[in-house]
Amino acid sequence: MDSDLHPEAILVFLDELSASAGKIIMSYFRGEFRVDSKDARPGGIDIVTDADRASEELILKTIRSRFPDHDILTEERRTESTGSALLWLVDPLDGTVNFSHGYPMFAVSIALMQDNELLCGMVHDPVHGESFSAFRGQGAFLNGNPIRVSTANRLERSIVATGFPYDKAYSEVNNIAEFTNVVKRVQGIRREGSAALDLAFVACGRLDGFWELKLKPWDMAAGMLLVSEAGGLITDRSGSPTDVYTSSIVATNGIIHHRLTELLSKGS
Repeated sequence: MDSDLHPEAILVFLDELSASAGKIIMSYFRGEFRVDSKDARPGGIDIVTDADRASEELILKTIRSRFPDHDILTEERRTESTGSALLWLVDPLDGTVNFSHGYPMFAVSIALMQDNELLCGMVHDPVHGESFSAFRGQGAFLNGNPIRVSTANRLERSIVATGFPYDKAYSEVNNIAEFTNVVKRVQGIRREGSAALDLAFVACGRLDGFWELKLKPWDMAAGMLLVSEAGGLITDRSGSPTDVYTSSIVATNGIIHHRLTELLSKGS
């Protein structure tokens, strides 16, 4: 393996990069910044802010400087392709709606894939100073300490999380039926507005499960690796194997997985 991609070296790089991006985001938080809509329809809720752009600019510049031959897929600029087997997936600010309202739940999410397989990832929460990291085959960590998924074995005693797609007001595929079905059968549902943090919370056992529809690769790549390396299970909504390009994701501690996917199939 290239020395730059050694687990220790790449995780230090990701830690420093995500922390720097987090500092940029926090410099805008609860201050003055521009908010633009990415949705042309009236009332569109898919937005981008100055903080998203500034964070992404730093991340792209740093990756290009260190790894000029790697491909990059980001939320705001979409793709830079060189045909490399290595692909960075970047969400410079996951939870932009939260951020724009001063709600303190958002994160920087950065992952690296090699030959379409997740190699490493980092989810950094700049508000709470928490960095969740993972390298394939090396386990998952929170601020350098090992983490594992929960041991909850009953859905009725589980806390799960979900989210709703930006087009929920226009599309029938909106997660509302699934939410209604699941909420009656779990101890609680959380809706924090950041898929990256939801997946990180499954990885460290704060949540027992998470599901969502219509996420993008940059939303969930790092979080998916975190859950897998922490001993959890990830499938699509039907329970079949999935990847970062899926149209649905279910992540759990593995124990409650079948029951949750069963409920989701009934709610669809």
